[in-house]
Amino acid sequence: MTTVSMFDQGAVEEISALNRVPKVTVDFWLIKLMAVTMGETAADYLGVNLGLGLTNTSIIMTAVLALALMLQFRQKRYVPWSYWLAVVLISIVGTLVTDNLVDNFGVKLITTTWVFTAALAATFALWYRSEGTLSIHSIHSTRREIWYWMAILFTFALGTAAGDLVSEQFGLGYFSTGILFGLIIGSLAIGYFFLGLDSILGFWLAYIFTRPLGASFGDLLSQDHKFGGFGLGTIITSTVFLGAIILIVAYMSFTHDGEERAVET
Repeated sequence: MTTVSMFDQGAVEEISALNRVPKVTVDFWLIKLMAVTMGETAADYLGVNLGLGLTNTSIIMTAVLALALMLQFRQKRYVPWSYWLAVVLISIVGTLVTDNLVDNFGVKLITTTWVFTAALAATFALWYRSEGTLSIHSIHSTRREIWYWMAILFTFALGTAAGDLVSEQFGLGYFSTGILFGLIIGSLAIGYFFLGLDSILGFWLAYIFTRPLGASFGDLLSQDHKFGGFGLGTIITSTVFLGAIILIVAYMSFTHDGEERAVET
């Protein structure tokens, strides 16, 4: 697979520590997109198909995520299986956070969108104040990794809220919503490669918008025809994407794709 970087800020000063998160490549975006797609369908499968309900599913998955993050923090470097396990689980939990606010507490989607936008902005502000950078190429300490995963959680919650707002409340439907966010990501790529868009800003914006993009196509594949989907169901959709993720993670582990030295920028 290619290792050409996308939204990848160049290194200024290499330091001895290994970066704890992967470098940004096409492979990175591919598996991230599949992870968020699976996160959407897996949350639906656990809560609806297995009958666990939203509250029980949220409690269980939050506990599993906590264990996965403990494993991730123990690595002290990028290890594909532990990193992407955490991403898949935090995608599920981020979805559930938004779903709980909307379905259990009656918070409007427009409100949750603004709340998580503010929470993410505050996280970035505090992260920058603490570390002086938001670059993902310098995640070489536990403190920086904590900021990183906090930001990741809020991007998933925000992406879920924004995606549901557009597809459901604004009535665009799953396919049109996916196309809309795909075009937004495409415009960010054009801005980065040709118009001088800041790499850090471009990365985080793309990270946010891949969540509703993946979720929209996950719903499109899994939901029943009467809801505008293809009717594949959450089991088939989740299994297909999980299988693809496992194959790519195995490839990354074998080839060491995504590993890099941490750098100060």
